[in-house]
Amino acid sequence: MEPHLTPAIIAVVIGAGALHACWNAIAKQVTDRLVAFGWISVASMAAGGLVLAVAGLPARAAIPFAITSAVIHIGYNLGLMNSYRLGAFNQTYPIARGTSPLVVAVGAYFLADEHLGVAALIGIVTLAAGLMSLAVSAGRVTRGDLPAVGAAVLTGLTIAAYTITDGLGVRHANDPLAYAALLFVLQGPPMLVVALARRPLAAWRDTATMRRGVAAGLLSTVAYGIVLWAQTRAPLAEVAAIRETSVVFAALIGVAVLGEGFGRRRVVAAVVIATGIVLIGL
Repeated sequence: MEPHLTPAIIAVVIGAGALHACWNAIAKQVTDRLVAFGWISVASMAAGGLVLAVAGLPARAAIPFAITSAVIHIGYNLGLMNSYRLGAFNQTYPIARGTSPLVVAVGAYFLADEHLGVAALIGIVTLAAGLMSLAVSAGRVTRGDLPAVGAAVLTGLTIAAYTITDGLGVRHANDPLAYAALLFVLQGPPMLVVALARRPLAAWRDTATMRRGVAAGLLSTVAYGIVLWAQTRAPLAEVAAIRETSVVFAALIGVAVLGEGFGRRRVVAAVVIATGIVLIGL
């Protein structure tokens, strides 16, 4: 079946973006993010293991893609934590997420032979521009922000890399659920080992961090499982672009939960992002 975007897929992927924003907001509120990411890994491994026991392994051709993606996810997690360390959440998160759709569109053209229409291409560029504009919604980027911006862009490149890898892998899997489960099982241990090596056992006894980490891990597992399913039914670039509406939800969470201001610039950025989604849907 030729990959084709439908209103139902758009709605489901936007929902996945909301879940993605929620788990990132939870991770942001944890003081020791390395331990939190360790618990996220535990939760994703447990969920993946349970599903894998029921669904079984994906087709053999998909397994190398899952292994490659698991390796890329290590770089993504480390890059994400470094971005949050160097800069503000409401700046680094939009940059990281906004970098990805454009790179995925180029990669999917060469690696997945996906040729998007003019409206979809304009929509992806428009949406990415709206996402990026959220990064400067509080003011201009200064020279002191450059390390954080650089880390966020590199994180965005890892997002694009695992998005393309998983998009190709899940299409070889025959069963998106089995592929997702294997990926979660594979990507968890390396991050957990890094966290265990760099933090004493006493740091793992904090119940608040554990609860938040496990909650974030379960949310991220569901969110990305939805994305993987959508990638079997719609073009990779379009799914990747719509998924990044998580940035808008992150901004809304910042207002409702973290007490951040939304502001006129964020309203304009949200309108630009919505325009991009409409164009992609056309």
